[in-house]
Amino acid sequence: AAPTSQPPLLEQRILVRTLRLEARIGIHPHEQDHPQLLIIDVEIETQPRRVTKLSETLNYEAVVQAARAIAGSGHIDLVETFADRLACACLDMPGAREVRVRVLKPAALQPDAEAAGVEIRVGLATP
Repeated sequence: AAPTSQPPLLEQRILVRTLRLEARIGIHPHEQDHPQLLIIDVEIETQPRRVTKLSETLNYEAVVQAARAIAGSGHIDLVETFADRLACACLDMPGAREVRVRVLKPAALQPDAEAAGVEIRVGLATP
């Protein structure tokens, strides 16, 4: 029997959800002295195609490594800066077309709010 045809892939996204990292981040004096927890979500749109091997897709472990490298690079004043650096690092990964990054600081507004943070989206320029 002939293989059944498959419908075309319309979208493909690589996801990293609720990544927990410690980073030296913040503008206040009490934030300068010790790392704070960040909760990070990353969504990377890639060229939709069916894959059967890791070499054919974007490895989500590379996303975690990029976030850890940024967190370990020294003090960062703003979560916006952290998010932008991570989004740009992810956009440089092979196959990435658009990246959405959310960075939350759970301790930022306690006890008044569960978290504060930012979400950004970057993409390749289209002609």
